Amino acid sequence: MIVTVTANAAADKRYVVGNMQVGEVNRVKEADISAGGKGLNVSRAAYIAGEKVIATGFLAGHTGELVQDKIGEDGFASDFVWCSGETRSCINIWDETNRTQTELLEPGFTATAEDQDHLVEKFRDLVKDASIASVSGSLPKGCGSELYGRLIDEARKLGKRVILDTSGQTLADCLAFRPFMIKPNIDEIRQLVKKNLDPEQKEEIFAAADKLHGMGIPVVVISLGASGSLMSCPEGVFQARVPKIQAVNTVGCGDSMIGGFDVGFERGLSSPECLRIASAISAAAAMTDRTGFFRMEDMEQIRSRIEITKLR
Repeated sequence: MIVTVTANAAADKRYVVGNMQVGEVNRVKEADISAGGKGLNVSRAAYIAGEKVIATGFLAGHTGELVQDKIGEDGFASDFVWCSGETRSCINIWDETNRTQTELLEPGFTATAEDQDHLVEKFRDLVKDASIASVSGSLPKGCGSELYGRLIDEARKLGKRVILDTSGQTLADCLAFRPFMIKPNIDEIRQLVKKNLDPEQKEEIFAAADKLHGMGIPVVVISLGASGSLMSCPEGVFQARVPKIQAVNTVGCGDSMIGGFDVGFERGLSSPECLRIASAISAAAAMTDRTGFFRMEDMEQIRSRIEITKLR
């Protein structure tokens, strides 16, 4: 089983407009609402791939109930801590004419110290029956990085692995808690190792990953944009190159990749095969309008064409 944590869940609303005009009335041609937040995108991807998933985190108010309903429609299980206030909504506006995406992200509610204690207790109970957990995304108001640190510690006490996918100061702070895997992009890894890395200089990337391994993080996956992804782990350093696809919606593709890693580790695949299935799920997710969703036939077709090269 896979446990996912979404501390800052949202009702994701995707609006399609013909030609957005700032300062004018814009008619929405299509609207879609889904259970959002990075961890819920992870959950959806892992569930579509065929794994048992249970999602936890914080929800609040009427919007929280809407998110809970949407999770039910997606089909995977959930067990959230309910808080006072209102879960946020996040709006993504797709402009068909200019082919641009504009996002509006609400701040959401404040999680109290008691709410956070409840989440740690719930996570401890859930992760006992899991093989791996993912902790994803930003923190709601009232929470500091130590909340994610507590979750990682609880999992480690039980011999469970945690994939941490967050950013900024929260990611930097949480390195001390030694998650099993992190997935920074090139800008984030520059900040983590405090060095201006050139993505074309692989030895610099290897050295940065080695520094993170030295902090107690076994697996470091680095997004390189069009050049694919690097995975540095005990088995070596591997690069995945994905075939060119017709991308429709790239929002949540990184989350889908984390879901793919969850699937790979849950199934006991080798590191390069974990990278392969994660890359395939991420690419397939870009081929659909729905965030954090993919078609299995797309994934399998892409998976067979992904090139995995051992670099070290």
